[in-house]
Amino acid sequence: MTPAWPTGPVSRIEALLTAPLPATGPTSDEGEPETGEWSATTGEGFRIEPLWQSDDLVGVYGTDWAAAEAAASDRLAGLVAELDRRWGPHRTAGMRVPIFRNTAGEPLLPLYQALCDTDCLGDLVVWGPVGGRWIAVSLNQSDGDAPMILVAVVSDRPITELDEDEGEG
Repeated sequence: MTPAWPTGPVSRIEALLTAPLPATGPTSDEGEPETGEWSATTGEGFRIEPLWQSDDLVGVYGTDWAAAEAAASDRLAGLVAELDRRWGPHRTAGMRVPIFRNTAGEPLLPLYQALCDTDCLGDLVVWGPVGGRWIAVSLNQSDGDAPMILVAVVSDRPITELDEDEGEG
């Protein structure tokens, strides 16, 4: 059974639907002034924000690591269920092609480049258009010791799965 989702992250996602997005320009990261911790990335027509972060997983192994991973996956499932209830069924945009292209040094659309640059490599669960924008969420972890991070993406352009034969766009 999928757990109920707290309203804070859903409210944050809904606020992103009306947040200003740059039409053009470079991609830039934002951080908390005191800690420097990543708080958002904005770029040409998009914004990426962390919604939740697990504890660090340094020294966590075996069943404890599996339990932490399951809890994070349950958190994602709860959010997806709530957003499906609000906006209808989602679709998935895999990150396999952007990851391979990034690794090969090939050009990517700014949104996918930003996702790769911030280690947000989890497949995107996408809705849209919702109020003229596309929303996605994903669960990410940059390495086995790092915390798991649930992020939201908002874009004024369609968020689609890249085709292996598709160019930069």
